[in-house]
Amino acid sequence: MKNTYIYFFEGRLYINLTNRCCNDCTFCLRNNVDGVGEESLWLSEEGTKEEIVKLISEADKSYEQAVFCGYGESTYRLDDMLFIADYLHSIGKQTRLDTNGLGSLINGYDIVPKLIGKIDFASISLNQADAVKYDEVSRSIYGTEAFDAMLEFAKKCIAGGIKVLLTVVDVIPQEDIEKCRILTEKLGAQFRVRSYIE
Repeated sequence: MKNTYIYFFEGRLYINLTNRCCNDCTFCLRNNVDGVGEESLWLSEEGTKEEIVKLISEADKSYEQAVFCGYGESTYRLDDMLFIADYLHSIGKQTRLDTNGLGSLINGYDIVPKLIGKIDFASISLNQADAVKYDEVSRSIYGTEAFDAMLEFAKKCIAGGIKVLLTVVDVIPQEDIEKCRILTEKLGAQFRVRSYIE
């Protein structure tokens, strides 16, 4: 099986670091399809940071933004991700992390100070407006503790100058989407409703 460590989608470079994730979201794309377009994002092994930088160095460079987003949670490989982010900045690219926001729980310490200056944008899966409903859709190994940890991560990213977008998927009730919108505005982040992909 060919391992896809980088791929292009909608004019951006995407980096698939891992298939590990602490959540099992009911709406996750990987429950329905193997990848994006023709590229399977399931990995038989994780690529080294050096392998991935080499692939990026040899790829088309017409994109402006590189996104850490594949079929897993990139913060499981925090130091490797930051190494790659440094390379991307060195060639003039913006960096974005698409995340469940639980990297500090995963790593056992507050990771945000390490992200500052490395990650320009963070797109965080808000998923729901309270801990119980969040747990119902996210099915995190951390249970209801995950919701507050995700919000704290978002707050610290904002305070550290990282631009934050909080997202929900349109499978939740409209009244919950509005609660999420209000919560996002209070945090001072941007908000987006994503479409569920069959």
